[in-house]
Amino acid sequence: YLRESFQSGRPVWEILAEAAPATAMLALCAFVPALVWGLALGGLCARWPNSHLDRWLMSLSVLGYAVPSYVVALLLALLLAYAWGAWTGLPVQGPLYVLSDFGDWELHWENMVLPALALGMRPVALFTQLTRSTLLDVLGQDYVRTAVAKGLPPWRVWWRHALPNALNPVVSAATGWLGGLLSGAFFVENVFAFKGLGEVTVSALKAFDLPVVLGCVLFTACVFVVLNLLTDVLYRVVDPRVR
Repeated sequence: YLRESFQSGRPVWEILAEAAPATAMLALCAFVPALVWGLALGGLCARWPNSHLDRWLMSLSVLGYAVPSYVVALLLALLLAYAWGAWTGLPVQGPLYVLSDFGDWELHWENMVLPALALGMRPVALFTQLTRSTLLDVLGQDYVRTAVAKGLPPWRVWWRHALPNALNPVVSAATGWLGGLLSGAFFVENVFAFKGLGEVTVSALKAFDLPVVLGCVLFTACVFVVLNLLTDVLYRVVDPRVR
């Protein structure tokens, strides 16, 4: 029982139930492409270490990880939506669900593009660096050299022997970042006026609506607890030695 909002008088759990799905969809739309691209780019860097491609991708990943998400959000809104909006067709601001003139809620996916790009910039940089370092470490192990000496195809060595054993650090970082995206969405949602959990929390802070603030913080904490539990479960699936 989270009490009622001081401003609207509505139960806090109803406010969270309305705002959380949009933030969860935003976090997933940023997380899944970031994980896929991070694994792919990290694998390319590990396949050709110290090459021009490796140095170029590592430089971009360092830059992408160093820039805060809200700065990326401002730059994307300024360039892709404001300056080049006539070509991209992307709005500067807007929620995921928009009330139509007929009273129906319509889903506007174009409002998801820029917030997802802004949120996914730092995770893809981290996953690229982490995948590269773990793969280079695994590729130097004895069992990988033995698999190569036996004449196994390179793709089988990578997918069957190297990559599964390099996923443990990536799984740990990925689940942590998924929870971090939910909290990092607070800043990005306010840049793009994306009506989700972050916008609700910031509005409640400005209005000193303490029940809503406490409910949002409690919900975010529970998400982190569940994701940490999910990390332990995934360890057993990825690495049978953990069992």
